[in-house]
Formats: sequence, structure tokens, C-alpha cells
Amino acid sequence: MRSRYKFGDSQNQLYFVTLTVIAKIPVFTNSKYMNVLIDNFEFYRKNEGLKIFYYVIMDNHVHMIISHEDHVGMILKNYKSYTAGKILSYLKKDERRWIIYLMEKYKKQYKTESKYQFWQEGSHPQLIQSWEMLKQKVDYIHFNPVKRGLVLEPEDWLYSSARNFSDRETVFEVDEIEL
Repeated sequence: MRSRYKFGDSQNQLYFVTLTVIAKIPVFTNSKYMNVLIDNFEFYRKNEGLKIFYYVIMDNHVHMIISHEDHVGMILKNYKSYTAGKILSYLKKDERRWIIYLMEKYKKQYKTESKYQFWQEGSHPQLIQSWEMLKQKVDYIHFNPVKRGLVLEPEDWLYSSARNFSDRETVFEVDEIEL
């Protein structure tokens, strides 16, 4: 089923988005796979003007607050396509057969361009409409690993922008929201 959430026509709007692996398969349990996401964050930031303000990479999904001056939906579509292909090639090379099997099993029938489906359809974009909503979404993003019992403090999770607001080493430099 296609998502009812859509990107609006407004330029430079902040969106909270979620990218989820098909059937919530825990793929991001190895830094090699997470680094594909990070490297592509950087590519789209530098080459396509995507702004990434907050993020967290969990075992089977990614949350972000992002914006773009023009076509954020198309950038996310391309991002998902590229990262899916790259991570699938690593999964095959690493002989992660059970993950590949599930990605074939849960692939939507009408998706005929590939044997596998990596990401669920859509990204559930939610337009950030107030500072209160922004704060709520940032807290949700940063406390995701804490809520899951993976760390005690948000900044303890390596693949989270919470580290960018602490004295910890980061894996990705986020953009700053201009007031």
C-alpha cells in the first residue's frame, strides 16, 4: 500500500522522515552497512544540497529531520535506491543469506524491477510545523536507542546526531538550523 504521507511543494521546509527496512529486518548491526548510509548522507549533502539536521540509525530503520530547496522526495528516492543496491551487494558478499532470503520473500509482488526489496515504500514525511513539534521529533530521534535499551544516554549511540551536541566524536557532521 502506498503511503498517504507526501512531501509538499514548499521549499526549504523541515521534514521528519523514517526509512524502514522491509519487514523490519535488522540489517544495520554492522558498521559496514551503517557507513553506507552515512557516506550517502555526505554525498547528498555535498552534491545535492540535502540538509540533514538530526538523525539516528537503528538496526532496521533511520529517522531524520531534513530539508532541501526543491525536491527532497526525489533525493530520498535516489538515496534509498542507491543504498539498497550497495548494502545488498555487501550482504551477498558477506553471505548473509537469511537477510537476502527475507528481502526476496517480503518483496511486493508488483515490484518487478528487482528480485529483492530492501526498503519499505515511502518515508512517511511529516512537515515540521512548529518549534514544539521540532523539539518533540528531535527528542524522539535522540532517545530512540535509549528507549530500545541499547544505551543509557542518547549521546552514547555512535550513529546519532545526539553526539553532535556533546563532546563525543561523531561519524557525520549535521547541518545547523538557521534561526
